[in-house]
Amino acid sequence: MAGDHTVKEASTPSSRIGSIGDSAPFSGFQVLDTTLRDGAQRDGISFTISDKLAIARLLDDFGVGFIEGGWPGSNPRDTAFFQRVKKQGFFRRAQLVAFGSTRRPSRTARRDPQVAALLRSEAPVVTLVAKAHDWHVTHALGTSLQENLDMITETVAYLRDEGRRVFVDCEHFFDGHYENPNYATAVVHAASKAGAEVVVLCDTNGGTLPSRVLGAVRQVLTRTTVRIGIHAQDDSGCAVANTLAAVDAGATHVQCTANGYGERVGNADLFSVVSALELKYDLRVLPEASLAQSTDISRRIADIAGIPPDPHQPYVGTSAFAHKAGLHASALAVDPQMYQHVLPSQVGNDMRIVVSELAGRSTIELKCAQMGYDLHHHPGVAERLAAVVKEQEKLGQSYQDADASFELLLRDTLIPPLGRPFYLEQSHTTEQSATRGEATVITSTVTVRTDSGHVLTGTGTADHMIEAVHQGLSNALAQQYGKAIEQIAIERLGVRFLATYPSSSSSSVRVHIRAGDGTNSWNCVAVGATMTEAACQALIEAYCFALTRSDREALRKRM
Repeated sequence: MAGDHTVKEASTPSSRIGSIGDSAPFSGFQVLDTTLRDGAQRDGISFTISDKLAIARLLDDFGVGFIEGGWPGSNPRDTAFFQRVKKQGFFRRAQLVAFGSTRRPSRTARRDPQVAALLRSEAPVVTLVAKAHDWHVTHALGTSLQENLDMITETVAYLRDEGRRVFVDCEHFFDGHYENPNYATAVVHAASKAGAEVVVLCDTNGGTLPSRVLGAVRQVLTRTTVRIGIHAQDDSGCAVANTLAAVDAGATHVQCTANGYGERVGNADLFSVVSALELKYDLRVLPEASLAQSTDISRRIADIAGIPPDPHQPYVGTSAFAHKAGLHASALAVDPQMYQHVLPSQVGNDMRIVVSELAGRSTIELKCAQMGYDLHHHPGVAERLAAVVKEQEKLGQSYQDADASFELLLRDTLIPPLGRPFYLEQSHTTEQSATRGEATVITSTVTVRTDSGHVLTGTGTADHMIEAVHQGLSNALAQQYGKAIEQIAIERLGVRFLATYPSSSSSSVRVHIRAGDGTNSWNCVAVGATMTEAACQALIEAYCFALTRSDREALRKRM
C-alpha cells in the first residue's frame, strides 16, 4: 500500500552502531510528516503557497509515506495548496493527507461544510481530529460523551464510503487516558469500528513522559487490533523519546515535523525519529539511500522557513558530530566511532574537529588531516600551532567556525612559513556627518604591500563603515589581482564586542566573515581594538585565503 515501508535487511556491524536489536518486529511502518500543517503553527513561520509546494517536494523526495498538507476549508492558503497539488499531479512517492475535524454536534457528516471541504480537496487520505479526553468533550466541545463517539463513527464511516483512507488523531489522548482510560479507549474503538485505518494517540499538551506513553500504548494494544500511531508535542522535551516509546510499545505509525517545527516548543523532529528508526531499530521507513539526504533536506527546509538551522540538532546539526575536547580527539585518532553513536555519513553529515583553547596535538593533527594536510612528517608543527591557538584565544580570537583563518595560521606556523600574498600597511577611515535628508558618508583608504613588494592603495565610500573598508581593500587589490578579486563577495558578517575577555584589553571587538566567489564559501575571523581594525583584518583574511587557493593544493600534495 502506498505510503508504507517494510523492514530493511540486516545491516553490517559498522552501520548499526547503537542499534537496539538484531531484527525488527514490525512491517509496513508508516511515517506521516505534518510540517505543512502542525509545523506551520510555529511562532515566526508563515509559509506561502510556493513555500508549501517547495517543502512538499523535498519531503516527497526524502521518501516520507504521508504528507499532511493542511486544513482545506479553514483558510484560503491551505485550500489553494490542495488545488495546486491536485492539478499538478504533484507527488511521486507520498500520499497527500488533508486534515480536518469530525462533524459538528447535531449535524450529519454529509451536511457538514468542513467535511465537504475535505472531500473537495481530493486528498486520498484524511486525518480527522477527535476529542479523546472526556473533560474536553463536555467543556470545550460542549456535547455529551456519547455524541462525541457518534461524531467520530459517522464521520469516519462517511469518508470511508466516499473512498478515502482515514486516520483519526485522538486529541489529548494521554491526559484523557490517565483521567478516564475507559472513555479514551472507547474513542479508539469507535474510530476503529467505523473503518479508520490508523488511530493516532496524541500527546497534545506535550507533558506526558515516556514511561506513561509506553504503558498507555501497551494497554490500548491489548484491547484493539487497529494500527496505532503516535503524535507527540515537545513541551517537556520528550517528543522524540515519547515517539520511540510508543514504537517500543507497538505503534507502527509516527507523526513528525521537519526540524521539530510546531506550536509552542514544537513537535517530534522528523530527522531524529527516522534516523533512530532506521539506525537503531533496523526499520526501513524510507526508500533506499534516502536517510543520507537528511542533513541536506533539513537545511533546505530551514532556509524556506526562514529559521536558522540549529547547529546542535541531533543527527543533522553542524555540531552533531563536532569534537572539541582534546581527550575526545585523541580517541578519535584511534577510531572516529569511539565518540560517535552513528556514522555521520549515514545521515549526510560530517565529523567536524573544533579548534579552540582546548586543542592539543591530537586535535590539531585531526583538524589538519580533515583539511588535507598530513602533519605526521612535520614534527613540532602541531604543538606550535596548538600553542599559537591558545595564545590567540586569550586575546579573544575564536577559530571554532573559521576554518579559513585556521588554515592561514597553519601556513604561518610552518618552517619556513609560507607567507601571505599581501600584508596591511595602513588603513584610515573618515566619517562625514549626515546632513538633513542624507545618510552619513564614510570613506576608507586601505594600503597593502604585496609579497612582491608592490604598494597598492584603494579607497571605498559607503554609508556603513565595514562596507567602506571592504570597498577600499577590494579596490586596492584589484590593481594587481583583477577578476580574482571582483568575484569575491561577503555573504555574512557578524560583530561581537568582547566584554567577557578581561585579558583582551587590546582586542575588544571580534568580526566573523563568511565570504564566497559564487562557487565556494569560507569563514574567517579577526579581532581588533576597534570595529574598523577587526573588520579590516577579517577582510584581509578572506582575501588572502581566496588568493592562496593554488598554493594550498600544492602544499597538500607536498605534505
